[in-house]
Amino acid sequence: MADATDATFTEATTTSSLVLVDLWAPWCGPCRMVAPVLEKLAARYAGRLKVVKVNVDDNPQIARTYDASSIPTLVMLKDGQVVGRVVGAQPEPALAQQIEPLLPPAP
Repeated sequence: MADATDATFTEATTTSSLVLVDLWAPWCGPCRMVAPVLEKLAARYAGRLKVVKVNVDDNPQIARTYDASSIPTLVMLKDGQVVGRVVGAQPEPALAQQIEPLLPPAP
């Protein structure tokens, strides 16, 4: 897992892994609920999934780019392109079901 800002976002999301961008804010209850789920998924899919957290209050450019009008918004990127999107807190099995088909093959 990595934190990114408007200035470091491109660097943080440049990888051959699937990138899950967590657009969140500290005051958001559902965002705090989904954080441990994302940590588990990042550990489960280590080397294939990179979770990048972006605080929308501090980084409005990224929030606008990915139209994060409701948070949490989770955006999946492959080679810099949006390949999936989830709005709202989801349980671990539901997120895993959406992520797994997008993951690169296991080494």
